[in-house]
Parts: sequence; C-alpha cells; structure tokens
Amino acid sequence: MGGCALEDSQMTTRTSNRTVIFRRPFALSGWSEAQPAGIYKVETEEELLDIMSFPAYRRTATMIELPGRPGISSVTEIVMIDPDELDAALARDGVGQTTAPTVGGDTATIGSAKPGP
Repeated sequence: MGGCALEDSQMTTRTSNRTVIFRRPFALSGWSEAQPAGIYKVETEEELLDIMSFPAYRRTATMIELPGRPGISSVTEIVMIDPDELDAALARDGVGQTTAPTVGGDTATIGSAKPGP
C-alpha cells in the first residue's frame, strides 16, 4: 500500500508561573493607563528546541494577569507583555521582587534587587 508516514511535529512546551509585586502604580508600553500597586501573576510559555543535543527552550510568550478593578471593571484581563520591559518596570519600582512556586506549592523569593545609588 502506498501510505505515507506522518511525522510527529508536535512541539514540547512548558509553562511557568510567577508572582510579581509592585509597590507603586506601573505601566507598560501599549497600556492606556497605569495599573495599581499590588500582586500580579505572570505566565511564561516556552517551547523545546529540537536542534540541540541537550534540552534548550525558547520563550514564546509572556503574559500578565490584570485583575478587575472595583468600580471600573470586574473582568480579569490576560495581556501579552515584553518580559524585559516587565523586569525594567520592577527595577524602577525599587524592589524588583518576584516569587515563584516551589515543590509542594509554597513560594520562594527568587529576586530582590534594589537599584544602586
């Protein structure tokens, strides 16, 4: 029979979640208004590169969850962001603190940088 074999073209992806804490209102490019200080969830998606002899991943998307704001909107938005711009906003905030889940669901601080003089 003249059947053709289908290749498994399925990419292997992984998703990581972290929480960022802003102590002051902040804004990223493309936003019409600043977001209030608070705790925000950030999700990063990556795909496995199959060109290496060892596991290597390429970031494909970073998103931040913007919670609804009382009196304005009760809808939570998921917005695509530039991760470098997020890191710069955290540094401008003066704390740059992020947390990430660890085994067992607890959180641990993975960065706390204060800008120099």
